[in-house]
Amino acid sequence: MAKLYFYYSAMNAGKSTVLLQSAHNYQERGMRVLLLTASIDDRFEAGQIASRIGISAEASLFDKQTDLLTLVKGDNQPQKLSCILIDEAQFLTKQQVYDLSEVVDKLGIPVLAFGIRTDFQGELFEGSQALLAWSDKLIELKTVCHCGSKATMVIRLNEQGVPVKEGAQVEIGGNDRYLSVCRTHFKEAVRE
Repeated sequence: MAKLYFYYSAMNAGKSTVLLQSAHNYQERGMRVLLLTASIDDRFEAGQIASRIGISAEASLFDKQTDLLTLVKGDNQPQKLSCILIDEAQFLTKQQVYDLSEVVDKLGIPVLAFGIRTDFQGELFEGSQALLAWSDKLIELKTVCHCGSKATMVIRLNEQGVPVKEGAQVEIGGNDRYLSVCRTHFKEAVRE
């Protein structure tokens, strides 16, 4: 039975690595997968899912207007899709998550979505909120804070490395802009 999975974490927990390994596992067995990533994420080459450990794969792009159900239903390749893997799933809309649940329930195709749970202010992303509500299985991928505790939050840093408390929810960046920390250090950073 197909399921909707949400793999979530703070930044730098290896979400893209796990996604790419999952895709490899399917492909190694002769199965076809659809890889999707957010068009808004321009840290790497457009249409690329890239891991910090140096592996990558081509992916189709989605944005807020992409009708994922129609995209999957319109797939007319000779070999049926065995799985859909989505990177940067926090950028999905609530409707897109609902459509992915339809892909699972009506088309019988498993969907594995990978994303960040909360933003730099500790607020849920729209896609993450919907995935937390609608997924059949939630899997937390763990990373560590500089103190050694589990990192569950993300701090946005300015050019001088000082935590930022206000701004747009979405600002694309990597290790130069974001730091994964435990809740204690997150609260300390936003109080200062």
